[in-house]
Formats: sequence, structure tokens, C-alpha cells
Amino acid sequence: MVSRTLVCTFLLALLMLESCGQKKEEYYVKHVEFPQGATLEQKVDMAARLVPTPQQYAWQQMELTAFLHFGINTFTGREWGDGKEDPKLFNPSELDAEQWVRNLKDAGFKMVILTAKHHDGFCLWPTATTKHSVASSPWKDGKGDVVKELREACNKYDMKFGVYLSPWDRNAECYGDSPRYNQFFIQQLTELLTNYGEVHEVWFDGANGEGPNGKKQEYDWDAFYQTIQRLQPKAVMAIMGDDVRWVGNEKGLGRETEWSATVLAPGIYGRSEESNKRLGISNLSEDLGSQSMLDKATELFWYPSEVDVSIRPGWFYHAEEDEKVKSVKHLADIYFQSVGYNSVLLLNIPPDRRGLLHEADIQRLKEFATYREQTFADNKVEKGDKYWSANPGEEKVYTLKKDSKINVVMLQEDITKGQRVEAFTVEAQTANGWKEIGKGTTIGYKRLLRFPTVEASQIKIKMDKCRLTANLCQVGAYYAQPLDEDAKKEDWNTLPRSNWKAVSASPLIIDLGEEVTLSAFTYAPLNAEAKPSMAFHYNFYVSSDGVKWEKVISDGEFSNIMHNPLPQTVAFGKNVKTRFIKLEATTTTDTAAEVAINEIGVTAI
Repeated sequence: MVSRTLVCTFLLALLMLESCGQKKEEYYVKHVEFPQGATLEQKVDMAARLVPTPQQYAWQQMELTAFLHFGINTFTGREWGDGKEDPKLFNPSELDAEQWVRNLKDAGFKMVILTAKHHDGFCLWPTATTKHSVASSPWKDGKGDVVKELREACNKYDMKFGVYLSPWDRNAECYGDSPRYNQFFIQQLTELLTNYGEVHEVWFDGANGEGPNGKKQEYDWDAFYQTIQRLQPKAVMAIMGDDVRWVGNEKGLGRETEWSATVLAPGIYGRSEESNKRLGISNLSEDLGSQSMLDKATELFWYPSEVDVSIRPGWFYHAEEDEKVKSVKHLADIYFQSVGYNSVLLLNIPPDRRGLLHEADIQRLKEFATYREQTFADNKVEKGDKYWSANPGEEKVYTLKKDSKINVVMLQEDITKGQRVEAFTVEAQTANGWKEIGKGTTIGYKRLLRFPTVEASQIKIKMDKCRLTANLCQVGAYYAQPLDEDAKKEDWNTLPRSNWKAVSASPLIIDLGEEVTLSAFTYAPLNAEAKPSMAFHYNFYVSSDGVKWEKVISDGEFSNIMHNPLPQTVAFGKNVKTRFIKLEATTTTDTAAEVAINEIGVTAI
């Protein structure tokens, strides 16, 4: 890595003298290497003085960003395309990027990231690299440019702008011919970063499947990031980058203990695999920055987490999900467990086939925004913005407004001076004296602590454990109105299982107990839990006698199931009469999948 990344790893002496003759406090920006033989005490001291770059700090302050999954999948009904789609399918009738941005702005979002190219390789701008783009579609007679329209809408509404460009390309014939494809990809990246003004975030996932030639690609990450640093030096590089880290799931759930100062080495670094393996960690690990991890580590990164989740079950628009938009309560829970857990929330709202955000999504965004506004409009804490430099074991009492009823406390560290809090306790002064209402570990940029409602006149923050001196810049207390789930039960199986019988486990053969007519089947991983043994590729068969089989779905794929293990329903395209069903399935590593009978559902008519 070069340029900005190298500069950010240097030791930076920043801070001011607090009194005449006092020693400067040195800070480390983005990265610090521990000296060989450093003690744990020395490592903790250095970790406390690791801080974000200006770009990372500005990114963290946004709190809410929006993903727009839109492309050829919108018109095929798939989550992952195979690159064989006809570009003529892409033809939104009312595409209005201003409608997207206006509604997102009103809902409190600060940035929009567009899937400029997904795994299918279809480009939403008229690229010179391939004909698999909007230029080959009937939309605007092949003269349209979705990226340009979104960029202009962001300019109009003062919204920040980001792009997702899938490294995996199932259409490009050069994918798998590594040098050729890397140049192909850099050309696409160059077009996006040159022709559309300032780009604030570049988002890559690490998807790396087979291309049309059956070969896997070796990505030249260094060259990709040199391109970004040269063309958009102020952009943060997300997920397969070293500015922003994926939280490890697509459910919208962060960690209660979320360290931005983390021992996890970004995946683009050549040493990352060996380093992370030695520490026994990955993006999914619960502990990424405690003192026990520091004790084993040789370096530390400012690498904050981003929580991504879709407002619907899928990432692309599907009409059958119009009634499955997440409830306000679900979104509120996600907010408290993402933004409230020292992360940024990246919420996906997919435009529909018209090229508009659907009315159901817009209504839910408005309700979600109203709930947040009502909750955080009235801070009950007086002088909560008074800076507090706290030593371990110290406590501070804050006076509340008269007759305050609270069930949320907000704490914020000044992360420009590092992330330092390791444990804290909150107490409330009630009519019956002081009462503990909550405890926590990390704070970071923002921590939202929820607890049963109490009436209180004061709150007390106890700094149970911190590195050096903790710097709290904001304390708040609020009342959040309780919400009902109001979620509809998802009927992904319409045939009672009481008569079902598993005839075989691998492949899974089920005797439904009677002859029925089916139009679809569903695979729903148990407890929405991703496991190495879950199904990915599959064939699906039906039979009247369990002997002679008809293949209904051939070479099927449960797209993205390993990251988003929610029910996936597959329509047959016709009605079939059957008594027996068979699922032949393999995992992402091409071994036999393990699918339980209660993970399968059918749609009977």
C-alpha cells in the first residue's frame, strides 16, 4: 500500500500542551506497530493513542448511510445474476434518482452507495469496457446513465455519494485471466472515479467465484487501491479496504463490545491471513481489541465497523417482499445495535422495476425517522456536552430535567483522542435512592444503552476501567417510546409437515405423505444461522413414486445464503404434481450439504 495509507501509519505528534512545560502526548493515526518485547502496559498505552484519519472520523459522524441495490437482478428476480442476462431486460419505466435521494435525505441518511456493478457484471453506466451495460438496454434508447443521474441528485440534495463495484464478474470473459481482468477492473474503477465528481466511499466485497472460463481470479488489491488513492484520495475504502471493516453479518447486529482500535488486520494486506490466523480471529470474532488480544498482537489498526442490512429480506427488489418490509421496531433494534454499538449503519433500500423506491419502503423510512426524531429530540441531561476527562475509578453525576422519565442513556467518546473506555456503569437517582440501570464495556464514537424505564433526577456515570484517561464529550438521557413488533408471520411452508417423512438424508428425499400440486419450494436455514454445511448449489426433483424423478430446477444457486441465511423461495415456473421431493445440494466448497427436513418448505396450491 502507498500514499495515504503509508502516511497514516506514521507516528503523528498532535496534541497541545495542557500546561507550561508539560510533555506532548503523541498519537498514532490509523496504524501502530508495537515495539518488539513491548509489555502489555506499553501496548495498552499505545493503543489508547491510536486515532482515526480525518476521512474515517467524517465517515463515523454520518451514522446512517444508504445502500441502493439496483440492476439487472431487479428485472430477473434474482439476488445473484449469472452474467448471461439479456441487457434488454433492464428498462425501468420511471427511474427518478431524485426521488431516491430526496426520501433518503428526509429520513436522515447522509450518504448513498449504488451497486454500479454487481456480480452479474451488468454496469449501470455506459462503460467502454463491456457491452453488458445500460448502453445495450432499451432504457433511454441506450443513452442512459444511472450513476450520473444519482450523482446529480446527490449534488442537488447535498448528499454524499459512494459506489459499489463488484470485483467478481460472471460476465467478463477475461475473469480468471488475472492480469487481463485486473486491467479491465481498473479501467472500470477509473471511469467511476474520474467521470462523476467526488466519491466519498468505495465499497468492495471479497466475492471471488468462478468466471465464464471456470477459473478463479487473483485480484491485484494494491493496484486497485493505488487507483482509488490517486483519483479519489479523500474516499474511504470499505470492507475489502483498510478504512472500514465489515461487522461480520448481514442481520444489522453489531457487537456490544466493539473496538475501532482493533487487532484484526485488513484483508487487503498480504500479512493479514497469517496475522489473523495466529491471533485466532476473523470479522466474526466477538473480541477484536481487548487487553488479552493486545497481549498477543504485534500491531493495531483503526478499523471501525460498518453494519449492513436490507430493509427487506432480500437485497434486490422483489414484489413478493412488499409485505415483508422490516417493522419500525425491527429497524429501531437494528439502530440501537449498530449506531448504538459504535458502528455506522448501512441500510439497503432497493429501487423497484419502475426505478423508484417502493411506497412501502418510503412509508417505513418515514416512520423510522419519526421514531428517532421523537426519541432524541429531548435530552434530559443538563450540561451533557461538558467535556469529562475521566481516570479509572472516577465517577460523574449529571442533573436531569425535572420529572424525567428515561430508558436510554447515550455516551460518546472524543475518538480524535482515541478509544479508551473498557467498562462503565450507569446509575440513576430515583425516589428510592441510587439504582444501577445499566453496565457496558466499550463506548467509542457512540454507545446507546437501553434499560427499563425509570423516573430519575440525576444519573451517575462510573468509569470502571479505561486506558489512560477517557475523554467523554457527550452524555445524554432519553425516553424511547416502546414499540410493538407488528410483524406478520412468514408462511414459507403451506403444507403441514405432520405427514412428512424423510426417506434419505443425503440427498434429502421427503415423502410428503400424499400427492399434491406445488408451485415452489423454500430453503430456510435453521435459526437463520450460517453454517459451513449449508446448501449453496442444488438440483431439485419431484416424483410420484420415489423411483422415477423429474428435475424441476437444474444448477440452482441459493445466492448470498452464507451471509444472509434467510428463507429463499424458488418458483418452478409451472405447477407440478408430486408426492416425493428431492434436494441434491452442495456447499460453497462443493462438499455434500446437510439440509434438515424442517429447513424445507413447499408452496402447495
